[in-house]
Amino acid sequence: MTGCPAILDRFRARFGAEPHIYRAPGRVNLIGEHTDYNDGFAMPAAIEFYCWIAISARNDGKLHLYSEEFRSAVEVDFSAAPPQPSKTWSDYPVGVALQLKQAGFPIRGTNLLIESEVPMGAGLSSSAAIEVATALALTDSSGSSLDRLQLARLCQKAENEFVGARVGIMDQFVSLHGQADHALLLDCRALSFESLLIPDSVKLVICNTMVKHELASSEYNRRRADCEEAVRRLATVLPGIRALRDVTLEQLEKHRNLLSDIVFKRALHIVTENTRVLDSAEALRSGDIMRFGTRMAESHRSLRDLYEVSCRELDLMVDLATQQKGVHGSRMTGGGFGGATINLVDAHYAAEFREKMAKSYQKETGLQPQIYICRPAAGAGPAPSSRA
Repeated sequence: MTGCPAILDRFRARFGAEPHIYRAPGRVNLIGEHTDYNDGFAMPAAIEFYCWIAISARNDGKLHLYSEEFRSAVEVDFSAAPPQPSKTWSDYPVGVALQLKQAGFPIRGTNLLIESEVPMGAGLSSSAAIEVATALALTDSSGSSLDRLQLARLCQKAENEFVGARVGIMDQFVSLHGQADHALLLDCRALSFESLLIPDSVKLVICNTMVKHELASSEYNRRRADCEEAVRRLATVLPGIRALRDVTLEQLEKHRNLLSDIVFKRALHIVTENTRVLDSAEALRSGDIMRFGTRMAESHRSLRDLYEVSCRELDLMVDLATQQKGVHGSRMTGGGFGGATINLVDAHYAAEFREKMAKSYQKETGLQPQIYICRPAAGAGPAPSSRA
């Protein structure tokens, strides 16, 4: 990990000023995929991979942004015409700045240097980490005060409206509200959560397939449209429903004639996934890790066969994981069409799991995966003073 001291030195070299530094974590979703934009339930955890932002004031009213990953600089003048999306990395921080400005918060001239440890394209929410770190940095530097729920909503709105990805609020929420050693049982309608301890006896192991298929963004939006179509049709016989979260399995099956085969499959995944999340939470409360692992396996099959957002590499990674010692459960995590799997592994076998998975996957695909052994992390905030 690069960390605070490195970004501090690079900021001084580029801008010749002393910055304040903020960080926001990526996240991994243990179970509850594509449920967030259906007002459902999910179980994410923040992870110790961060987007770092160093920021200092300018006198000219402009935003100067620089990305270490892309070796790219962008200048935005909010006193001129509103910025337009560029379809590049800068849309995430610029979109957040624009949302803050439109919400009535002053956007002063600032220098921002952005450096992220969150792997891009792995389904670990590198975009939300950038958005959240930017929002914290800009609001603090302007002397504004926003609660974390407001920040999460503004960041989500930036990705929906400026970037053009119709994501739910889960990623931004957990980046702001994450808790060390805990996953969050998140109610995506009420935006409330329960902290669930991940026992020391297991590790979260993330396996990045190193594949991200190009259709991911368009297919993500299409899945959301399918879910909205299901709600529109079901509302004709189930008055008062607002989202698939309000539909029971019995109701869905009774009225499947109202839905096309594709829309029914999409809805069936969401309805059953919500049930799996709630049962997984109960499994954690009672210390039943095997039951939790079973729900993870069911979730992956549903994402593969009903929601159809998996791919050959993700399925292979899950199949390989189930052959290893100490594995309680494995599933794809994130939006799909590539990215990563999340594995719940006995702590004693985690290192062996990482080694064998890397060899097996590379043998099958020719690709060298990135595999991370993780614990849940705390949410976003100023960089710890010990690292400043």
